[in-house]
Amino acid sequence: MDPLDLLPQSSSSVTLLGAVVFLLVLYIFSSSFISQKKMKEPPGPTALPLLGNLLQMDLKRPYITLSNKSLKPLSKKHGSVFTVYFGPKKVVVLAGYKTVKQALVSHAAEFGDREILPLFGILFNNGESWRELRRFALSNLRDFGMGKKAAEEKIVEECQHLIKVFEKHEGNLLLLYCVVLCHIVHPLHCTLCYFTHCLSAFLF
Repeated sequence: MDPLDLLPQSSSSVTLLGAVVFLLVLYIFSSSFISQKKMKEPPGPTALPLLGNLLQMDLKRPYITLSNKSLKPLSKKHGSVFTVYFGPKKVVVLAGYKTVKQALVSHAAEFGDREILPLFGILFNNGESWRELRRFALSNLRDFGMGKKAAEEKIVEECQHLIKVFEKHEGNLLLLYCVVLCHIVHPLHCTLCYFTHCLSAFLF
């Protein structure tokens, strides 16, 4: 077979591949830039196709800061409800106590679910399976004294440990979510379930 006979077939394959790539890029571009206007989503910084706002983020702490600034400047520019993209993943940010309270209290049914993360089925579940796990956990914690008078002393004891943490770091910056998890939630679970105080392994 003459190699020249393969040229038309090869040329058509390249053309088809180029058309597919072009349509894919066009779809990604339109979904990133046009969907915000079509679906009346909250405003936000301009997102790049595929990358979203990743280039503007501090990747070590993407959910806390954008670039070297906090999310607060974005809330001043775009309002208390705005949109950012972690890659192709759209995230709507609620800024401020009143906005968060309105979402979680006044519209609890709409905002009561959790994000579906397939890699963390047990820890970050959602829907009916999450509700079943929650009922199971609450039932067992009640058996260990949660909600009863016996648990009050343990809670007060953990609060004393928390006060010592605040006194130790007086004047220094503390990440509140780390303090809550490491010095309240985790030790309290250990105290209720294992009847012993668990010292946090996290250093601030």
